[in-house]
Amino acid sequence: MPAYTISCDPKRLNFDLIHDFISDSYWAKEIPREVMKQAIEHSLCFGVYTDTAEQVGFARMITDKATFAYLADVFIVESHRGKGLSKQLVDTIMQHPDLQGLRRIMLATKDAHGLYAQFGFKTPDDPSILMQICRSDIYQVCQK
Repeated sequence: MPAYTISCDPKRLNFDLIHDFISDSYWAKEIPREVMKQAIEHSLCFGVYTDTAEQVGFARMITDKATFAYLADVFIVESHRGKGLSKQLVDTIMQHPDLQGLRRIMLATKDAHGLYAQFGFKTPDDPSILMQICRSDIYQVCQK
């Protein structure tokens, strides 16, 4: 079984792997490469790597590093799931020095509530205080 490491070094990120996975996800279907590149450049990113330096996971925090953060784009490639890597990744993120003392950390998930609950995430006490602009089809190419 390979050993895994988690790194914030942006030079180690495999952009093709990240874009391929995210652009096929339910949350960012067909995201353009340029948009994903900009998102990565402006986020605190975490890569999960095997002992042979193959990237097998990713997550990013969108944050001001003072009061707020939003956890996004968390994934482990299918062939490496079931090994506790998601839990290890989220734990590493939550322990990162730049993310301590934040007033609010948010995320959105369709299917991983159990994972995030282990780290204190919960449904907002008063969801009526939250608002959003959601353009879920923003990356879809218009069919004429």
